[in-house]
Amino acid sequence: MRTFVVRVWLPDRPGALGAVASRIGAVRGDVVGIDILERGAGRAIDELVIELPTDDLLDLLIEEISQVDGVDVEDVRPVPTPLRDARLDALHTAALLVEQGSVRCLLDRLCEEAHRDFQADWSAVVDLDDAGELACVGEPPSTPWLRAFLAGSGASMPVVTGACGPDDVAWAPLEDAGLALVLGRPSRQFRARERKQLLALARIAGRRYTELIAGDRALAVRAPTPAPA
Repeated sequence: MRTFVVRVWLPDRPGALGAVASRIGAVRGDVVGIDILERGAGRAIDELVIELPTDDLLDLLIEEISQVDGVDVEDVRPVPTPLRDARLDALHTAALLVEQGSVRCLLDRLCEEAHRDFQADWSAVVDLDDAGELACVGEPPSTPWLRAFLAGSGASMPVVTGACGPDDVAWAPLEDAGLALVLGRPSRQFRARERKQLLALARIAGRRYTELIAGDRALAVRAPTPAPA
């Protein structure tokens, strides 16, 4: 069996998903997972995890789904085995972040896990004061580009709250840390549920960041003053 994730637009009404599932069954496909990414304006965007007996049925699968009235296929991608559970991945990432014992390790791990969980092309943690890059995975845009992007996006409340944003870039502030986590994924659009998940991840990282900074300051205060020579 081969597994694929198919992102579809469909009418947000009873029976629409059932009609799609019926077409999938007609080509001997099996729906083994559903993730609702976005709803609004009478439409929903879902990601369906589908198992097919053979690869050569993929084109027929897409054709069958597209024939359902009001349904469009946005993206199809193969899934590496074993199939991962996005909800468990999110909990695992949260646990890893709160376990980090230094700011450096926290920021590095945040970039690594976000890059994996969101299947991003690149990820970066930047300083909101000057957009200097503090950690990254992949090849993020230049510092001037990040500075301009964060300045422009930060002025839009819908973007800051995760309601919308550019198709290929998503970001979230680390609360009370003066930092931001930025992800790029030109190959596939970021959707509302993903942006809200990113906001939650950044909140956890921001809280851990402030705890680590506070701990470092407390240690500095308690450190003995060297005796004069």
